[in-house]
Amino acid sequence: MSKWNSFPHDNTAFMFEGDKLLEEWPELHRGDCVEFPDADWVRQSLEETPDAAPEDFDGDYSALADIIQDAWRCYHSGDFQQATVLAGQCGHLAHAPANKAAGIYATYLEPDEDISRACFLDAVKRAEAAIDIMPDDPNSHYFHAFNLGRYSQSISIVKALSQGLGGKIQASLENALYLQPEHADANIALGAYYAEVIEKVGKMLGKLTYGATPAKAIKHFERALELAPEAPIAHIEYGNGLYLLYGDDRLDEVTDEYVKATELQPEDAMAKLDIEAALAEME
Repeated sequence: MSKWNSFPHDNTAFMFEGDKLLEEWPELHRGDCVEFPDADWVRQSLEETPDAAPEDFDGDYSALADIIQDAWRCYHSGDFQQATVLAGQCGHLAHAPANKAAGIYATYLEPDEDISRACFLDAVKRAEAAIDIMPDDPNSHYFHAFNLGRYSQSISIVKALSQGLGGKIQASLENALYLQPEHADANIALGAYYAEVIEKVGKMLGKLTYGATPAKAIKHFERALELAPEAPIAHIEYGNGLYLLYGDDRLDEVTDEYVKATELQPEDAMAKLDIEAALAEME
């Protein structure tokens, strides 16, 4: 694995050492509803799905929990490559930090399109394996959709739809929301999916072929904002969705959502990157 680019901002506030990670966990994971990976969670998860364990697992639940927690610490601080490395030591049990780190890195910090697409596709494969082993984990489905969606954007939505990727993204998001209705990030992603489909194929074909309507898109964006009002990405994607659906007719609302995003205090490296992206769009 070649060396990934470094997080380009001060990450002092995002280190979450020791018990700080547990203290901040509810806010850090309000969007994705990932449970805190302590030893009890590891034990229960492996009792339910023993195939999710790493091949060399020796039965030490606490040690495995520590590695997964460190993977999340790396993710939140912006050390995305190390997050994937540590998560890779934990079998499928740590698919979430690996796939979230890879997706955010490829979205924001990798300028080489071939490398970023490879990151997305690697994450898609990990997510597919996690779905096979942990089908009741909403985030195995969500991170499959997230990375497949980002990959689709990188090759063009029209091309992705022609390859049948749209249906896979939609199915994974619907599965995630069936398993966890309060998954704010899945609501954001499904709203964005509907908006992008309508923008590319039109309202009539979007509704007939994909079940996409402006009302459905707005419903999911608004639900996400109810669940995670302090998440910059919720406001950014709502703004993006409004523009895709209505163009300049609702440009004032689009701008308002971007402004709201930039006025929020970032909770971790991803939120900082979201805010910086919004600021760049507003220049």
